[in-house]
Amino acid sequence: MEKDGESGKPRQAISSTSRKSNTSAQGWHYQAASAEACRKEAIEMTTLITGGAGYIGSITTQLIRSTGRGVVVLDTLENGHRKAVGDAPFVQGDIADTELVERICREHDVDEVVHFAAYKAVGESMENPSKYFQNNVTGSQKLFDALSRVGVERVVFSSTAGVYGTPDTVPVREDADPRCESVYAETKLMIEKTLGWYSRTTNMRHVCLRYFNAAGATTDSTLGEDWRYSQNLIPHVMKALLGHAPALKVFGNDFPTPDGTGVRDYIHVEDLASAHVAALDHLKNNGESITCNVGTGFGTSVMDIITTTEQITGKKVPYEVVGRRAGDPAECYADPSLINKTFGWSPTRSLDDIIATAYAWHSTHPAGHDS
Repeated sequence: MEKDGESGKPRQAISSTSRKSNTSAQGWHYQAASAEACRKEAIEMTTLITGGAGYIGSITTQLIRSTGRGVVVLDTLENGHRKAVGDAPFVQGDIADTELVERICREHDVDEVVHFAAYKAVGESMENPSKYFQNNVTGSQKLFDALSRVGVERVVFSSTAGVYGTPDTVPVREDADPRCESVYAETKLMIEKTLGWYSRTTNMRHVCLRYFNAAGATTDSTLGEDWRYSQNLIPHVMKALLGHAPALKVFGNDFPTPDGTGVRDYIHVEDLASAHVAALDHLKNNGESITCNVGTGFGTSVMDIITTTEQITGKKVPYEVVGRRAGDPAECYADPSLINKTFGWSPTRSLDDIIATAYAWHSTHPAGHDS
């Protein structure tokens, strides 16, 4: 048994295993009030979503709108897609443009913010650190300044489990020492710390969500990840499966894991989106600032992903095993106890759901939203 870092009460450690059922073993979930009740309560509430034209941002935007909240999306479209926003109010611009941010907040009467906007390519961040510090850290600081000036005091921030680096133990808890192994991860940790100081020195309150591995697409196949720009495993599995790329490269099969391949925590993107709604509701209900893992609590290996993809699609995934990549941990998966306890949130979709929705999306959108 492990002890909760805040309450001192014991909590059950979560084992590394593939998940196949439609709900997690713990049976956790986040259930908002009924749609009608949400619309009545939130009809006058507006959420600014920075980076809302990206993969996770667009799907979260769609879910936030379904609760009855109004939204306005701010995105440069450097990596996002205008089509992904649909008919939601949209402004093309940069978070560092403080005058623009203030004008948006005033004109749309913004109450709260979900902050996705950031560069996120790990390799590029090591080659061009200045770009990442300037955009991610300085841009975020300017955003928070603008929000403070117009009285917007609730922020949900898109962080990353990358701040943990190679963890000593799994599942990883929020009180694990940060060990950033890339400039990208370091920028996310710096933004978390910046928000912490804003919360201590102003009326701003925040939730930092440390994502593990977002995957899958919407159930109706209208929104998903563009494999042309993705560094994530599952889009590359689908790309090889569907004949749009050579054999998938499996980086190492000699890790100290059950099948020798790396183990990660894959969370369905719609579950991840629901965690943002839970975080917004927490802040709306006067909840305190907090940092939470967003994962399933289950470890899934690369070979698990390949095998499940073959079972779901009935097709073989061409792959070849190559050497490990420097810095890749053997396994990293979340302890999601804190977000469950605080928000009542839990994932409800399985690995099968991730693979099935990803396959449906990529089969019909080989060029992403340009298909």
